[in-house]
Amino acid sequence: MSDAAKTLFGVHAAALGLRAERLNLISANLANADTPGYKAQDLDFASALRAATGQGGPLTLKVTAKAHVGGAPAASASARVFRTPSQPSLDGNTVDAQMEHAAFARAALEYRASLSFFDSRVRSLLTAITGQ
Repeated sequence: MSDAAKTLFGVHAAALGLRAERLNLISANLANADTPGYKAQDLDFASALRAATGQGGPLTLKVTAKAHVGGAPAASASARVFRTPSQPSLDGNTVDAQMEHAAFARAALEYRASLSFFDSRVRSLLTAITGQ
């Protein structure tokens, strides 16, 4: 995320992307509910957001020469966690469809809230620019 985006949108730009990624993970869990051996994943949103906003998180290397390999891994890469199954299954699948549906509903609501905050910020900037 650029410095300008951090200044204009604060934490909401990073939060929106992370919430979308969490929805994708939960969707993948639901899609693989019947896949033998599939391990359900989730995103530790708090640690992913800290990493994305530069407040703690994993250490990254500083690029000091052109030959260095740069760039940090995705902020959420280290925040992915495997869900602990509440009930074991014979095929090794850890997806609990009811828990995943509830998690998806909550994640969708949180995504909508982040989108609303982001939209509010954009509208206030447009109002400041146009004066209307």
